[in-house]
Amino acid sequence: MAGTALTGTSVSELMAELADLDDPRAREINEKHGDDHGVNLGKLRAIAKRLKIQHELARELWDTGDTAARLLALLICRPKAFGRDELDTMLREARTPKVQDWLVNYVVKKNPHSEELRLAWFADSDPMVASAGWALTSERVVKQPEGLDLARLLDVIEAEMKDAPDRLQWAMNTCLAQIGIEHAEHRDRALSIGERLEVLKDYPTPPGCTSPFAPVWITEMVRRQHDS
Repeated sequence: MAGTALTGTSVSELMAELADLDDPRAREINEKHGDDHGVNLGKLRAIAKRLKIQHELARELWDTGDTAARLLALLICRPKAFGRDELDTMLREARTPKVQDWLVNYVVKKNPHSEELRLAWFADSDPMVASAGWALTSERVVKQPEGLDLARLLDVIEAEMKDAPDRLQWAMNTCLAQIGIEHAEHRDRALSIGERLEVLKDYPTPPGCTSPFAPVWITEMVRRQHDS
């Protein structure tokens, strides 16, 4: 395959390398967030840099079902080479948060079927799948809002976010914040919804980081826009 390197590297060799890198302390921390691996992501990216793009190898790594292997697969695949149904299957197999996030952000967003998948996933009954639809919708809110009914999105957020499962709630909250940040005509309503629902109001936020509580997030990002 043109543009690849180390094409002789086998899945078994890579699985052994990933196993050697597994740190029990890192695994313990990751498991608190629902991720069942202990490989330092910087070291994982170094392996991907060494391998370069190897799409068939990526497919083989994905098929192992191992979380670290799947993260590596997402770094060495060709995002545009996946079919719509293949990506749908992969998302439904991606049961850990980090794999789902990387699949959506590194692959689906660069795939020609992204909008079709956004619409299908947004309405899915599985909250994990729906959260991916909301993540793609947030991307459109920022980069391509034409054709989106932002008022309707706010209606859904107002009605459903408070009681949504954690992953879906987080994705809906992100969409709420992005609407408030990017679209001044909807900002007051977005702030009002955030204040009333109080979703993530008490989320622990490290010093120097912006709270995910939508009113704080919106206000801070708008301030930065005005200061820049």
